[in-house]
Amino acid sequence: MTYLAKPKLHHPDLPKNAVGHTRRDYEGRISTLCAGCGHDSISAAIIQACWETNIEPHKVAKLSGIGCSSKTPDYFLGNSHGFNSVHGRMPSVATGANLANRELLYLGVSGDGDSASIGIGQFAHCMRRGVNMVYIVENNGVYGLTKGQFSATADKGSKSKRGIANNDEPIDMVGLALQLGASFVGRSFSGDKDQLVPLIKAAIEHKGAAFIDVVSPCVAFNNHSGSTKSYDYVREHNEAVNRLDFISSREEITADYPPGTVTMVTQHDGSVLQLRKLAPDYDATDRLKAMDYIQQRHARGEVVTGLLYVDPNSADLHMHLNTVEAPLNRLGERELCPGSAALEKINASLR
Repeated sequence: MTYLAKPKLHHPDLPKNAVGHTRRDYEGRISTLCAGCGHDSISAAIIQACWETNIEPHKVAKLSGIGCSSKTPDYFLGNSHGFNSVHGRMPSVATGANLANRELLYLGVSGDGDSASIGIGQFAHCMRRGVNMVYIVENNGVYGLTKGQFSATADKGSKSKRGIANNDEPIDMVGLALQLGASFVGRSFSGDKDQLVPLIKAAIEHKGAAFIDVVSPCVAFNNHSGSTKSYDYVREHNEAVNRLDFISSREEITADYPPGTVTMVTQHDGSVLQLRKLAPDYDATDRLKAMDYIQQRHARGEVVTGLLYVDPNSADLHMHLNTVEAPLNRLGERELCPGSAALEKINASLR
């Protein structure tokens, strides 16, 4: 589908960063997500953050699983390494790749279905092991590829467009990341670029497991039952020779509010999201206080955004395992096969 490729020609005077790249050099293919999807805003924030951080695109490995969110790595950093894993298995692929070559920046993009359901075990071990990567969850509370069922992060009592209520308790990815030992934990809103871009830049610079939960509105599921313009109704009353889906264009939802304040964000379906941005004097170095603060605000119906926790003395998996500096694919026979004497020494230490 050649129309997905962006034109390679661009203005010769576009500004360049310190490594000689324009912002266009960090873009990918044209998005096929619904117009107004919050995931596209996150892709734009990643592009901006990588450009401003002066990262060489070929030194980035982007990884994903399955879902709307996991399609997005195709829409940024088109000149980077990429791997799309099976459902929920992105963290283990990232762990293996990171251990084999520590010289790349590992950027994992997942969804609330991919990471909070089938992949929750993989997410847990990735966080507790301190894999040096940026782990972004694009959180919309629904399974977008399978027509909008509640995901594990959907709030209890919330209703779908069909009026079905969610009776299950939600999984808080931020709370999990804090409990599991992530050394950088943040949350943002896809429409708050002023907050999200610096948060991604900080995560890129961080050494260790950096997790960002991004609330990202889904625009697609407004075909409620009873509507004569719903997809199901049209299909049942249509005898066309082919079947096409159309999702009406929506405007991107944005939010611009100062630190320490609360704002109400109305979603496309009419529901209201209450966002609280951390105050400048918030202490992000106390893990227990961060967990307590998040729970207090959650009880008031608020979603806290910002850098929630960071360990200034963090370590990553390579430090825990005391691995060699050189990537494993550069090691020769002498390093990989040190001989029977070295093997006997290792075996003796395990007896």
